[in-house]
Amino acid sequence: MKMLNTLSGFIKERFPLENMNMKSMLMKKVVPVHKLSWAYYLGGLTLLFFIIQVLTGLFLLFYYQPTVNEAYDSVKFITEKVPGGAVIRNMHTWSSSAMILCAIIHFLTTFAMKAFEKPREITWWSGVVLIFITFTFGFSGYLLPWHQLSVNATKVGLQFIGAVGQYLPGVLSELPNKLIEIIQGGPSIGQETLSRFFAIHIVILPLAILAILGVHLLSVQLHGMSKGVSRNVEKTEPFFPNFLIKDFSLWAIVFLILFILSITIPFESFFPYPLTEPYNPLGSTPDGIKPEWYFFFLYYPMELLPFWVIIVAMGVLVVGLFLVPRIFQGTKRKTLRFLSWLAFAYFVIMTVFGEAIFEMIKGVK
Repeated sequence: MKMLNTLSGFIKERFPLENMNMKSMLMKKVVPVHKLSWAYYLGGLTLLFFIIQVLTGLFLLFYYQPTVNEAYDSVKFITEKVPGGAVIRNMHTWSSSAMILCAIIHFLTTFAMKAFEKPREITWWSGVVLIFITFTFGFSGYLLPWHQLSVNATKVGLQFIGAVGQYLPGVLSELPNKLIEIIQGGPSIGQETLSRFFAIHIVILPLAILAILGVHLLSVQLHGMSKGVSRNVEKTEPFFPNFLIKDFSLWAIVFLILFILSITIPFESFFPYPLTEPYNPLGSTPDGIKPEWYFFFLYYPMELLPFWVIIVAMGVLVVGLFLVPRIFQGTKRKTLRFLSWLAFAYFVIMTVFGEAIFEMIKGVK
């Protein structure tokens, strides 16, 4: 009974019923104004890119065929034959990367501004789940064009799961390979894999993200914007309509930039042409295969360090993220900002210079 009362009190404090009305969540809500106020727009931008993903994805569904014999040709048909198809596909691809980048920066600034403090723990936990779902979106969608790069890069990602087995005891060592077979739908990548990734990408993940996003946004509206800085905030602005007008104005500017980018620069122009040829299951893996750029922070360390180090680090990171409200409850924001900048610097270095670092260390060895 005591445990139930404690749980009930915890939930009531995080979801106060008295604040669940338009006046509290919209009309009376204010936004702190200080040097880090720009960070308050990152969540909205991430939401914008998700909306673009949904809308462009629906358009692509009119023509995309999720079969190993037709997937590549249907994507090519969308790009070359469908009026506006190339722009829609480019917007879908560019906004995918933009959404992940925005989510990462939003996540780090939320940590830096200590927006996980009581009573915002559920906002933080739901954000952790959302960023995992966002990366899974990127991984599942990567396979769908069914060309050399997408299929072989997916194999690389699945090999990561399989490699965990060697560090597990007894019968548990077979669990990762069983999991791969479930994901693939068989012993190797084929039609079942494409069908499952398609279902995950367009049904399971959207439903999951809508549910978690609903909790996340409700929590944000109930508790308002985190103060974000250690000193007292002297200036605020009304959320409605002042902040919303600025937010939607930024959406319009970003959408225009994305649209121009999608018209002028095809996303796949950054890949060597052979990597975007149709997947050949009988051919050898071509050179240059690697995951998408947002997995480089994990991919290059995997190439350089013992795999057990990566497993331990990932396990500690995942558990640590959920324990952040407890671990860092007494930490100063200055320290949190330093840790955030450190994490962001690592991400940028691995993304931009990871390959050069890998080649340099490999050359020394």
